[in-house]
Amino acid sequence: MSADGPGPGPVTFSSLDTPLAAGYPETKRDLVGYLDAMADRLVPVLAGRALTVVRVNRGEHFVQKNLPAHAPDWVRTVTVHSEAGHRDVRYALCDDRATLLWFANQRAVEYHPQLFLGTDGDRPTHLVVDLDPPEGGAFAAVVTVALAVRQVLDDAGLRSAVKTSGSKGVHVVVPLAGESAERAAAATRAVAARAALLEPTVATTAYVRDEREGKVFVDATRSGGATVAAAYTPRLRPGLTVSMPVAWEDLPDLDPRAATVRTVPGMLGDADPWRDLLPAPQPLDEGLVEEGRLVPVARVAAMHEGRRRARARREAEG
Repeated sequence: MSADGPGPGPVTFSSLDTPLAAGYPETKRDLVGYLDAMADRLVPVLAGRALTVVRVNRGEHFVQKNLPAHAPDWVRTVTVHSEAGHRDVRYALCDDRATLLWFANQRAVEYHPQLFLGTDGDRPTHLVVDLDPPEGGAFAAVVTVALAVRQVLDDAGLRSAVKTSGSKGVHVVVPLAGESAERAAAATRAVAARAALLEPTVATTAYVRDEREGKVFVDATRSGGATVAAAYTPRLRPGLTVSMPVAWEDLPDLDPRAATVRTVPGMLGDADPWRDLLPAPQPLDEGLVEEGRLVPVARVAAMHEGRRRARARREAEG
């Protein structure tokens, strides 16, 4: 089987009827068929952005950042320096249907683009608040916290859209107009802190998992060089669930498990709800930015706390 795309293609597929991964009844054909059906909606949210994918190979899944050497020479790339890894990474740019289908043939299940275009890491195009429930937590708690995040944003004059993560949480997204990475990160921290104060019995900003007390984690770290699961990406979860856009008024009644690679194309028809639900890019509220600059960066605070605990253990033992 092969499929032509706007790139040089055609893309040739193999082993379509084999199980996609160990323990999954879905086949590679299910993945390819879904990505083929959704290409006109998925490619626009990936185009121009350094792409990280989650692939399956010989039954094992792994994260892939660097484009492999065997990739076709027509797959466009961008080189981005990783501050954390102290190295340059050659990412793919999924700018067309042919590239998406090539990734599908490589058993790339999940698609996680950067929040900026090209190499312009200081100009994020979106603010994202990621809500992550505890293991076994009810989706209703996530909804409660998502509505609190929306209230904080509304109060700051910022319009937002929401989608499921494709796993057990949701992403609240604000398109940005001409904002720096530092300002976006600060505003995200302020939004998270305010939302946790609105719903203190079910929400927390505690970065360390064992300090969350069974609450929904309001993650303010989706900024800078972070990636986020794209709208419409499949996730390597039971049923191959999909990161699904949803209208705010429909969120309380949503069953996130209902959106899968087998159901979403039929549910949407020709519609593109993410395109329709996303507001126009907007500037950040200055109050949020200034407040957020006073909120400690979660990863840094957790690192210092970890060092403090380690030092206390050594002192207690010595």
